[in-house]
Amino acid sequence: MSDPKASPRIIRKQTGHFLEDFKPGQLFRHKGGKTITEGLFTTFTEFAMTTNPLAKNARYARAHGFEGLVCPPGLVMLVAFSQTVEDVSENARANLEYIDMRFGAPVYVGDTIEVETKVIGVRTSSSRPNLGIVHVQSTARKNLGEPSEAIVATWQRKVQVYKNDESIEVTSFEVAPDAIPCELVIPPYPGKAKVAKLAHLSSQDSFFEDLEPGTRIEHSRGRTVKDEHIALTAILDNTSQVHCNQFMIDVDPRQYVGGQLIVFGGIPFTLCLGLSCPDVGDNALGDVVYTTGRHTAPLQAGDTVFAATEILEKRDHPTRPDLGLVSTRLFGHKFVRAEGEQNADAPPGWKKVQIFELDRTLAVKRRSHYV
Repeated sequence: MSDPKASPRIIRKQTGHFLEDFKPGQLFRHKGGKTITEGLFTTFTEFAMTTNPLAKNARYARAHGFEGLVCPPGLVMLVAFSQTVEDVSENARANLEYIDMRFGAPVYVGDTIEVETKVIGVRTSSSRPNLGIVHVQSTARKNLGEPSEAIVATWQRKVQVYKNDESIEVTSFEVAPDAIPCELVIPPYPGKAKVAKLAHLSSQDSFFEDLEPGTRIEHSRGRTVKDEHIALTAILDNTSQVHCNQFMIDVDPRQYVGGQLIVFGGIPFTLCLGLSCPDVGDNALGDVVYTTGRHTAPLQAGDTVFAATEILEKRDHPTRPDLGLVSTRLFGHKFVRAEGEQNADAPPGWKKVQIFELDRTLAVKRRSHYV
């Protein structure tokens, strides 16, 4: 038994991993997992301004063959991605790139998502010896050990991570990613007689026939992000301190982008998906793949997110004549004050700053089969 008069033994806990901690092929089976509750589903579906009736109207979702309300891809991404933060990016400066994010089985309220991550690369920096880039591959599964167990998403990402000890030499490496089978699972075509009577519940100008390559759609709505981003990040169990610890930033503001809290990148990610939904995603039965995506500028409290979509290509679905595949490039932007500036794409005294870019392919209903 310790002496009650003695000074307490102090343990200064360190969380997360630093650049020197990552090893080739290292596998993290992330803590916690997360069950999709009605509260979680509603909070993020409404915040992101998602309009696809699959996430809003259980009657509509069941008519299309789903078990119930379907989690939008942005919510699946937020829940899965956040589980990787403590092991991969709690000590990061910035998230750099998403690669080959593919979606699998649909996720419903009550499903539990668990994630594991493989380290597939580290690249050191000669110009900034206290930083390097970590490349990982993550896979999210639902309901492990149950009949409904399935892969719901898999992706790679690159993140800029600090060293804990600058004197440690870190050797760059790269290993091959695993071949993870993950294809979008969509219920069979229900037949026109069953779904045509529900067509009025979705946008009438976002079917496959409406989305023409060479078109850029400037989405009309915006969403201002204020301090609520801290609570939203906490709800997701995302522990990265750059999103919630202003004191840490104030102690050494030059170390952190803009000297302010940075909004968790998953928030502008899912906001851009939601803002684009009425014009592009309202008649999608799912997102197939995000080939590549990146954050090009930080989002901070008080900024307003806007979005635009370029239609790049469309083609027949290989197995579903009722659907087509539409490849798009989704952009997010904000406006910042720039006194005296005149810009063609911004009001006087403002400039437009791109914050996000994502190459995205959706499986979209054909009007000919659903109306």
